[in-house]
Amino acid sequence: MGVVIESSVWELNPSIYIFIFVCCCFSIFLFPHVSNLNRTSTIFDHGTSHSFLRFQRNFLFVYSLASVMEGLWSVFGEYEFASYGIGRETMVKSLCYGYTTALFAAPFLGVFSDMIGHKKASLIFCILHFIFGVWKRISEQPSVFMSSICLSLANTIFSFSFENWMVTQHEKQGHRLDSLNDTYWLMSFFESSSFIASQMFANWLIGNNTEKSTAPSFVVIFFAATCFTFITRGWTETSGTASLKEYSRSFYAYILGDKRIWLLAWAQACLHFSIGIFWIIWAPTVVADGREVQLGLIYPCFLGSRMIGSTAFPCLTSGPSSLRTEDCLVFAYIILALLLSIVAYDYQEIGVLVTLFCLFHACVGFVLPSLARLRTMYVPNELRGGMMGFSLAPANGAILLSVVQGGYYRNVGNAALMAFGVCGLLLAAGCMHALKQWGKQPYNNWHKQ
Repeated sequence: MGVVIESSVWELNPSIYIFIFVCCCFSIFLFPHVSNLNRTSTIFDHGTSHSFLRFQRNFLFVYSLASVMEGLWSVFGEYEFASYGIGRETMVKSLCYGYTTALFAAPFLGVFSDMIGHKKASLIFCILHFIFGVWKRISEQPSVFMSSICLSLANTIFSFSFENWMVTQHEKQGHRLDSLNDTYWLMSFFESSSFIASQMFANWLIGNNTEKSTAPSFVVIFFAATCFTFITRGWTETSGTASLKEYSRSFYAYILGDKRIWLLAWAQACLHFSIGIFWIIWAPTVVADGREVQLGLIYPCFLGSRMIGSTAFPCLTSGPSSLRTEDCLVFAYIILALLLSIVAYDYQEIGVLVTLFCLFHACVGFVLPSLARLRTMYVPNELRGGMMGFSLAPANGAILLSVVQGGYYRNVGNAALMAFGVCGLLLAAGCMHALKQWGKQPYNNWHKQ
């Protein structure tokens, strides 16, 4: 007599999606009221100008297109590897190739974008996606090595070029400095929503037919060409006039010679490392108890939580009664560390894990625009890309080491990797506390008020 083994399936409560959707819509509808309530008014203040709103909407549209391109490959890549029969070892090698490229390319690309202009760097991002999309259409199975390098370069440029381009144009057009805070959290909000849209595109294009595996490449080609066109027709930008020698002298004086920027860069690196570790091992952690889980249905909850978290930024850090950004970040980093520390103890109840991961991303949604605000306060716009590129290098190196030791050689378990992320977040909290102590009137910085 045969024995029938029933498989247990864990399903997410559908009401969670409704809750996240309602919270996001409520935040967007409430945004104009909160923004006007928190903005400090003066006798010369005539409110938010129509030119700024037009500038902000145009930029967010272009940024959303770029985010969809980024998210489409990240969602589609794992399915593509599985459909081609590529094993776990090859996937780990792909991650190693990508993080090795980012490790060495991030500092160079940051400096390069500062010197040639961030608009041109954003165009290079579109060109990389366009070339890779065409290559995917021509070749049924591109080289894993070349694919990882190309997408890693595009991701590195995406991490700083669009933000820096926006900040440069914002200052050039003479908009209010405090208006940047609204754009920062909206960038995080629209980026997360675009990633969700990219997942919908990938699922709709692929469907249940593996012969549609080349369809997303056509969509990326279309988005890349559209984004390239809008950037080209967008705001004009003057390339950096400083020579490499002058840039190096300024970078050493204002970046490497300022201990406050060292603290800020280290806090950014620790966050980038923790997020990278999370995206690598969250799926194995969720399915560790053996139950079947639809991971594709959990992924939007993480991004929706990040969208909700980003809406807390204008409420806590704007207006005359706002909290200092450094104080908020100290508590946010500590909360992030506590959330990951529970997971590091190898807790395997899926419902609790998903809740912890959603709270983690909600805090990330708040931290990202907060760090962008601190960069505006402390980092000169002419050196912003180089600073962000150099802060990514140690994080990418640490992630690469974790992938090699934990994923390839299996010398380190997932719980230990999570524990390393906890240590990094606690160190980042210490950096923010020291930055508050060492910062001298950060809100009256040298930037244009």
